[in-house]
Amino acid sequence: MKLLKGTMMLMFLLMATAFQVQTGDEILGEWLSSSGEGKFRIFKSGEYYYGTIYWLKEPNTTKGEPKLDDNNPDPSKRSRKIQGLMLLKSFKFNAKNKSWENGEIYDPESGKTYSCNMKMETADKLNIRGYIGISLIGRTEVWTRVK
Repeated sequence: MKLLKGTMMLMFLLMATAFQVQTGDEILGEWLSSSGEGKFRIFKSGEYYYGTIYWLKEPNTTKGEPKLDDNNPDPSKRSRKIQGLMLLKSFKFNAKNKSWENGEIYDPESGKTYSCNMKMETADKLNIRGYIGISLIGRTEVWTRVK
């Protein structure tokens, strides 16, 4: 009987530890921007995380044409459609900080690319912090998981 209790306790501890280990894949899936204007799909390739915009509330201009990456500093990229663009690039998961770091976020409205870190606030809320230089000087948005 003592052996059975000891084995059960060991199994419980192992399971509890397994649930506490964060792999970084918690971020995978679909997210709604804080403005509600766009939905993003975050995926993993190798050990890095990326994100594309797959839905826009208003995907077309007033002329009915798809919105383009008009503000991109590279003229050769200005004909790209906003919907489908990769806006989050090259994030690496930091298990110690439970965050995705050293990535970049592209803002098609300004045509600028910012350094970026991401951290889960809850299972359904993701803090996205874009910045120039150091993280203290930047802006945070909260995205909500699409169910």
